[in-house]
Amino acid sequence: MPGEPSSYNSLASLFPLAYPVPSPLTHPDLLTHKDLHREEDLLRNPNSFRAWWTSLQATREACLAEQKLEGSLDVSDATRALLGPLASPLARLNFQRLTYLYESALVHFAGSFKLWKSYLTMRMSFVCGKPVIRKRAGGKKKLPEMGDALEDELEDLEKWEGPLDPIVGWEEWKLLAATFERALMYLPKLPRLWLMYISIFFHPACPPNLSLTHARRTFDRALRTLPPSLHARIWTRYLLLSERKGGVTAFSVYRRYLSVDPSLSERYVALLLNPVNAEPRPLEAAKLLLQLARNASKGQYISPEGKSPYQLLESFIDVVEKFSEQVGLDVEETLKSNQSIAEADSLKEVSESASVNGSGANINDTTKTVDPDEDPLNPRKFNIEDIIKKDGLGVYKDQAGRLWVGLATYWIKRAEFDRAKHTFEAGLSSVLTVRDFNQIFDSYGEFGQSLMDALMESLKEEEDDEEIAETEKELDQQMKDFEDLADRRPFLLNDVMIRRNPNDVQEWEKRVALWGEDDEKVAETYTQAFETINPRKATPNFHRLYIAFARFYEEGGVSGKAEPDLQSARKILEKATKVNFRAVDDLAEIWCEWAEMELRHDNDDEAIRVMQRAAAVPKNTKINYHDHSLSVQARLFKSLKLWSFYVDLEEAIGTVESAKAVYDKIIELRIANAQIIVNYAAFLEENKYFEESFKVYERGVELFTFPVSFEIWNIYLSKFIKRYGGTKLERARDLFEQALEKCPAKSCKPIFLLYAKLEEEHGLAKRAMSIYERATQEVNDTDKFEMYKIYIAKATENFGLPATRPIYERAIEILPDRQTAEMCLHFAALERKLGEIDRARAVYAHASQFCDPRIHSRFWSEWNSFEIETGSEDTFREMLRIKRSVQAQFNTEASYLAAQTVAATQGSQISKENGEEPQDAMAAAEKQAGKGPAFVAAKATGSFKPAESNDVAASDQPSNVDEIHISDDEDI
Repeated sequence: MPGEPSSYNSLASLFPLAYPVPSPLTHPDLLTHKDLHREEDLLRNPNSFRAWWTSLQATREACLAEQKLEGSLDVSDATRALLGPLASPLARLNFQRLTYLYESALVHFAGSFKLWKSYLTMRMSFVCGKPVIRKRAGGKKKLPEMGDALEDELEDLEKWEGPLDPIVGWEEWKLLAATFERALMYLPKLPRLWLMYISIFFHPACPPNLSLTHARRTFDRALRTLPPSLHARIWTRYLLLSERKGGVTAFSVYRRYLSVDPSLSERYVALLLNPVNAEPRPLEAAKLLLQLARNASKGQYISPEGKSPYQLLESFIDVVEKFSEQVGLDVEETLKSNQSIAEADSLKEVSESASVNGSGANINDTTKTVDPDEDPLNPRKFNIEDIIKKDGLGVYKDQAGRLWVGLATYWIKRAEFDRAKHTFEAGLSSVLTVRDFNQIFDSYGEFGQSLMDALMESLKEEEDDEEIAETEKELDQQMKDFEDLADRRPFLLNDVMIRRNPNDVQEWEKRVALWGEDDEKVAETYTQAFETINPRKATPNFHRLYIAFARFYEEGGVSGKAEPDLQSARKILEKATKVNFRAVDDLAEIWCEWAEMELRHDNDDEAIRVMQRAAAVPKNTKINYHDHSLSVQARLFKSLKLWSFYVDLEEAIGTVESAKAVYDKIIELRIANAQIIVNYAAFLEENKYFEESFKVYERGVELFTFPVSFEIWNIYLSKFIKRYGGTKLERARDLFEQALEKCPAKSCKPIFLLYAKLEEEHGLAKRAMSIYERATQEVNDTDKFEMYKIYIAKATENFGLPATRPIYERAIEILPDRQTAEMCLHFAALERKLGEIDRARAVYAHASQFCDPRIHSRFWSEWNSFEIETGSEDTFREMLRIKRSVQAQFNTEASYLAAQTVAATQGSQISKENGEEPQDAMAAAEKQAGKGPAFVAAKATGSFKPAESNDVAASDQPSNVDEIHISDDEDI
């Protein structure tokens, strides 16, 4: 293109285009003949904003149209890449024309935001290039959290295409910034102008002279000028620019913002650890994380990312592990720091105690000093051990495993392996859960394995014999330590369980088992357990530890190779008898075990003396056995377990009199149960003290009420009858009457049967029948039916069948409906045996009112068979009439529902068998009800035979041409 500069220097010489401000005097090409009318109009109306705005819009549109027409002109790619929107002479001329007009308008309207915004937008389009406008879905959130605002703002940063080169067009870039400065001089409180100004600093082509120091100072001026309510809009851009530039600027800007709003602290930590154009600052990051963790634990900080106080502390530990050299003290400095901290804590305790007593420092002193561990600008390193113990283990006891592993990892990263081992051992000896133990132990094992691998690798590389020998020695020691760690694992795990609950007896038993046949360690473990366990808080079977320890000495140790030490076993049991166990039976078992030990060594007299000591009765025997405020020793004399063992011992090796004395003492203390009474009586019976055994039974039934005394009466009466039979009949009758006097109805049936049997074998049959009669009235309702059956059977046996009729009649009156029907069937069978057909039919008729045909099919089947065998056509018709009336009666009662259910079930089953469609309950019931009786013609004899009406379907009968059809609905 003619007139286009071709060299780099010649391109730079084209600028500045807008300084000084072009005018028709300096640039004759600004105005054409077409513009004269516009200029005259503006000269006539210089104060008309509308005239100026219309002229500006028209000129901009005309310039755009001319540039579109010029788009086909030849401009080299190199020139277009350098000059961007100002690549063509026409674009540069249009830029000057628009600048002339805007500057002329601003002379009259310097305070117009609309005019300044349009002017700045125009100049930015010629310098920054064409803006890329992205489509947005929805509106922008108002006042979001700063973290979210940064992410949103990062997505909303302006983008341009084809900007002016910052070197060639430096003058225009500078003039653009100067124009913004002039606009802000007139309109300093408008945030939109500040944001437009700030946006050019994010331009990829913005010159460094503008995007660095000048940009930072512009942000500072914006914050000083705008009110605080608008600062958030500036800070989002300021923080993004600092992150992009990195270096000291980013750190200083973030620190300024965090002094006002600490919500971005975690973002700042990430920036410190992964900075742009700078070295990481792990110490500052760690101090900031520690401060956040402490504040979060106090409720003074809430993580925007939803991290808990422990998670923040874990982030601190991760930084410590990764940058151990830059963050923490070495071993010597740590030990010195620990010593000084211990001294300071002791002085603090002394001062606090003194202040409480009124002689110390002023407790109202509220002077606060900044903790060096929380001051990010303080260069002092951390005492990691103290922080882990106070801020970690002292607060988060459920995460002890992770904290100990983190501390050990810190020492491993510093190559302080001995200190790391010491840390692992301290962790294993202090944790309280299996999860924490496994976490520490696994890390400890991995550390030992990696250390051995490293020594093996170094052994391959070394050539000096002395160094090889030293390395082999160290490797052997490490392997020995590793094997020792594996061997100690069961003991260390057991230590964890005991620390968690020192009163866990089962864990102490496991501890004893772990030592195997090491008698010395076993004895030491038992002793330690007795010193540690609180008897009142111990888990069950604490007394078994004492018994096991005594047996340990009795049997000569675990292996049995040592000499049995019976005296030591007695001392242990003696000591155990003075322990206040949780349960009285535990102490009783100690005494019983002591006596058994004496018996095992044939010391029968000593065993008796031991039990006499244990069963010593105090003067005050009114002590409540269940009063737990008293010691178990004070309540021991009421332990049934103790007395039961004592009396068994007396029976085995004592005399009859001594055993009787113990039994009597048990009964006197009112601690005997039914079994004791039975055992006492059986013991006396074995030794031929029959009358005394009966007295014991009598004492027992006086002590206990039903149902316990029922068992005693049962045994007592059986023994008495077996002993005397009918020789002492009156006495036996008195005993039975005494037993029945207070016996409840549900328990008296066996006694009545035994009573009646006695009368049958040794008394009068009439008296036995009266007892059966009495039993039918007094037994429980559930037993009356069976009792009547027994009564009827005995009456039949003694007096014949006719004598049972009154019994049947009384039974039918007393028994419930369901059992009445059953009894009526038996009654009817009796009458048939006696040939009383009419009486049997009357019994059937009476029972029919209790039997629903849909449910009690057995009753109606038997009556049907009865009429077929013994009845006539009239009686059969009467039976059918009664059946229909009973069925109609039950249709109106609640039991109809049960009948319908049964009928539906039966009907569905029959339909399935026959391949028919299932019917509903009502249809099945009606179908069953519709099956009437079918009579057939008599044979040669001329008599009739009714077919089964309910149980056998008519279709099952053989066809008969002479069959007589009688309807069930026919009036009779």
